Amino acid sequence: MDDHHLAHHLATGAGEVLLELRSRLADATPEERKDAGDRASQEYLAAALQEHRPEDAVLSEEAVDDASRLTSRRVWIIDPLDGTREFSEFDRSDWAVHVALWTDGELVAGAVALPAQDITLTTPEVALAPAVDSPPRIVVSRTRPPAVATHVCDQLQGTLVAMGSAGAKAMAVVQGDADVYVHAGGQFEWDSAAPVAVARAAGLHTSRIDGSPLRYNAADPKLPDLLICRPEYAAATLAALADTAVSAR
Repeated sequence: MDDHHLAHHLATGAGEVLLELRSRLADATPEERKDAGDRASQEYLAAALQEHRPEDAVLSEEAVDDASRLTSRRVWIIDPLDGTREFSEFDRSDWAVHVALWTDGELVAGAVALPAQDITLTTPEVALAPAVDSPPRIVVSRTRPPAVATHVCDQLQGTLVAMGSAGAKAMAVVQGDADVYVHAGGQFEWDSAAPVAVARAAGLHTSRIDGSPLRYNAADPKLPDLLICRPEYAAATLAALADTAVSAR
């Protein structure tokens, strides 16, 4: 199984584990569902990676960081459950599983599963939805829209689309349900690695909010901001973000 197929297999399999768990814990509290989901997906992914790629390093939100990854040529960057809040709410489908592979300085494979939507988007070939003849749609957190996103929306004379997890927001751009995803409220590598890999494969623009490249497998896994958007909106969005009062980190 090549790396692209493995990423798909891992993300989809973890999603199946999470769906079964979510159903089984129907009477549990939301906090219990969140904790159980994080744990079960991490255990599944860790075991599967040990089985299929035992020599590779892993960086995961739900595991202790192993500094040996910094000398490894191949590092899997995973978020076992992106959007725990949405996962814990039975009427929400905007949560995800992220699986990406970093090799020699670049993201080379990735998959984002949206289990409650029965979808996994995977490199190397991802179909980008056609453009929509409407004002640009900027996807934001449903609970805490960042100032940069509302600023971009104002500058582009667009509309806001509220959604849950980072992976769901990024895939909304791929799937044609949004045009721009910009975030500057603080994230980590596992929040964006797989979504960025998939977005790039679809032909979307991906960068930091100042236009610089997104770098992965750093000693400090914090990667606080990113921009994913349709290429036709990249220049205008970056120009809006160039306002130093808005884009200051």
